[in-house]
Amino acid sequence: MCDPFFFGYGSLVNRQTHSYPKAQRAKVRGWQRAWRRACERGWCYLTAVPAPDAVLWGLMAAVPGGDWAALDRRESAYERLPTHLHPEGSNPPADDRPLDLAIYAIAAERQRHPDEEAPVLLSYLDVVVQGYLREFGEAGVAHFFETTQGWDAPVLDDRAAPVYPRHQVLSPEERALVDSQLERLSVRLIRRD
Repeated sequence: MCDPFFFGYGSLVNRQTHSYPKAQRAKVRGWQRAWRRACERGWCYLTAVPAPDAVLWGLMAAVPGGDWAALDRRESAYERLPTHLHPEGSNPPADDRPLDLAIYAIAAERQRHPDEEAPVLLSYLDVVVQGYLREFGEAGVAHFFETTQGWDAPVLDDRAAPVYPRHQVLSPEERALVDSQLERLSVRLIRRD
């Protein structure tokens, strides 16, 4: 029996934030990223939303023995949704069966749009962009910014004192890349007092 897989499209793309070694780049059709707040969280995070014609770039990894407990805890604001798609760019099973693949998404009825009270954390965005840069290069970063909904969300600049628990240290070049994309999209930054 093959291990099931998860498909990450946000912080899970950054291998420094998890310990799933059997990971590979992949693309999945039918989903798009969007900035949303889950009712029980004080910040906005990325979620997957159905989009029939979209292609979502990310990282898929095996969940050894189907033991979802740790990942479900990490992604507790999300539902784990099964999909049975052949991800593009992945190595499917030898007998060409669809992969047992799950994607995490905030339930539609629990989603709220970003606002001043629940902005996007820059420390979270930094982690996501660092992951896309390392996996897909600058083309992947551009694709991430171009295909994510909700850039009208305010972004809280918490780099000096990161709030996101799995924050990573970015190089000056990585920070400059994030900052230039935010400036290009005219994203409003909120400075911490």
